[in-house]
Amino acid sequence: MKKLISLIVLTTSLLFLGCGSSETSMAPNVKETYKEGDKVELKSVSGAKLTLLRKNGGFIIEDDEAKVVLIDIFGTFCVPCQEEAPSLMDFQLQNSDDVVLIGLNFFEEVSDEYVVENFAAKYNAYYFITNSPKNKKLVETIVQDIQYKGTLQVPFKVVLKGGKYQNVTDVYSANPENKFYIGKVDLDIIQKDIDKLTAQ
Repeated sequence: MKKLISLIVLTTSLLFLGCGSSETSMAPNVKETYKEGDKVELKSVSGAKLTLLRKNGGFIIEDDEAKVVLIDIFGTFCVPCQEEAPSLMDFQLQNSDDVVLIGLNFFEEVSDEYVVENFAAKYNAYYFITNSPKNKKLVETIVQDIQYKGTLQVPFKVVLKGGKYQNVTDVYSANPENKFYIGKVDLDIIQKDIDKLTAQ
């Protein structure tokens, strides 16, 4: 009986000792994000370049601060992303004076050539698409900035003006403070939101 009690005490002590050491050795899950004033140089899959500047808690296009920035987080594998790509291309062409559309390929590691062949060319998506390793840090920054708590799903879009995230139409719950579009959203809704911003 004494041996059994000693074994239980020893096992319990080791269990607590193991939990304590593993908890103190675990690094916190801190995500790296961009800070105010940081510049993010991006290259599109077609070779075009632009620089985002971290400003006012969001991002602006360096040297073109007046433009509204629409960031589309997507994946080439995503059927809704594929379906809305031609409409996004039309949207960018119609709004090129006021808006810059930036597609951030996310959730996959593929080459620029793959993105061009299997997404841009296939779905007429010739707007600014970047397939950079910087996309992960950009996405983490955006999600933290808008305090998005859900599981990130693509397509996922945010709109910025003057570096500030803008309220956009919430097609699911009509939240007036909504800062993102999730899923396939009718381009007429996005156009109305953009028209309000460019009229200001």
